[in-house]
Amino acid sequence: MSETILVKKTYFPLSQQTKKKKKKKKKASMSSPSKRREMDLMKLMMSDYKVEMINDGMQEFYVEFNGPKESLYHGGVWKIRVELPDAYPYKSPSIGFVNKIYHPNVDEMSGSVCLDVINQNWSPMFDLVNVFEVFLPQLLLYPNASDPLNGEAAALLMRDGTAYDQRVKEYCEKYAKPEDIGAIPEEKSSDEELSEEDYNSDDDDLVAGKADP
Repeated sequence: MSETILVKKTYFPLSQQTKKKKKKKKKASMSSPSKRREMDLMKLMMSDYKVEMINDGMQEFYVEFNGPKESLYHGGVWKIRVELPDAYPYKSPSIGFVNKIYHPNVDEMSGSVCLDVINQNWSPMFDLVNVFEVFLPQLLLYPNASDPLNGEAAALLMRDGTAYDQRVKEYCEKYAKPEDIGAIPEEKSSDEELSEEDYNSDDDDLVAGKADP
């Protein structure tokens, strides 16, 4: 004898279905990369960090960063260049020191940073405040000499800790004072440099082509 199984279906009113769709759409728009960049940048500014925009967009800017307390870098101040990729926060930001710092995991010439949590283990759960309140302070507090970008600093740290400490303090005194970050010139775009060259060449042409009285 066969049994008949009745399946009860639940139907939602059309208005309720429309509300759910709108809610999902709103959530998706808020999680878009452009919205997230804007939100994270505003959150960083509200955390009392001085931010200087490089251009009209929100993808390149400088952040003033103070050396963490209880570290050799305490009292020093650095200008950090931040570049947010189009896919941020799904792709990590590019972080670099503008004024010099002596550290095994920071390239002395380019200022680029070797930090796993930024370069390899980045997650969309992280934001810019995490970078400046957690990741960079930890980098300065706990240098990793086994994975250096500055081989000289790494070798000195492993060979002579006292000499290393002294070198860090010398760099802070020489390159990381408030007036040092204020003296860094603004970068010119290639278009500006080209226009200046064209302007100068036009002046030269005018002088060269000027007729004798």
